[in-house]
Amino acid sequence: MKNQEQDIIRRFKRGDESGLRLLFNLYYEPLCVYAHKYFNSIDQAEDIVQDVFISLWEKNRLINFTGSIKPYLFSIVRNNSINKIKQENRYRFEEIENKAFEIIEDKFESQEMEERKSKLYQEIDQLPEQCKKVFEAIIFEKMKYADVAEEMDISVNTIKTHYSRALKQLRGNLNIVFMIMMP
Repeated sequence: MKNQEQDIIRRFKRGDESGLRLLFNLYYEPLCVYAHKYFNSIDQAEDIVQDVFISLWEKNRLINFTGSIKPYLFSIVRNNSINKIKQENRYRFEEIENKAFEIIEDKFESQEMEERKSKLYQEIDQLPEQCKKVFEAIIFEKMKYADVAEEMDISVNTIKTHYSRALKQLRGNLNIVFMIMMP
């Protein structure tokens, strides 16, 4: 094995791709099995190992190398696997943190919305009786002006006047666009 490794290193030093091919054929499968211990997916393990071989070739890492290639390769695969796991966990943590922030934000927004709705209903109760009846018929019951006028036995123009007064009073008291909040 030692002679084979020396031959591989010589070929790397000459820039001979056959050195990479020999190294790949010799260690690819054992490195993939080793990397698979770090991941649930053989595809991820293979990606790590392939990246190691590409890096060795592109960065000429074996040109000035002395020692045994096998432990060197396994340590690179281990380090790259650990780095990949750390990177994935960091992104997962960021995703979890972002999701938690969204949930908290939604909760506060919904609480705020409920408070505004409650205030709106209190203000509706404060409206003069006719304005209140007209407003509730148009908004909550989704009735047309003419239908409300017929039901209350008053003119359409009077309905419009009551509705307009109700809107003006609610806008002034709540300073919000309450129509969005109506069910």
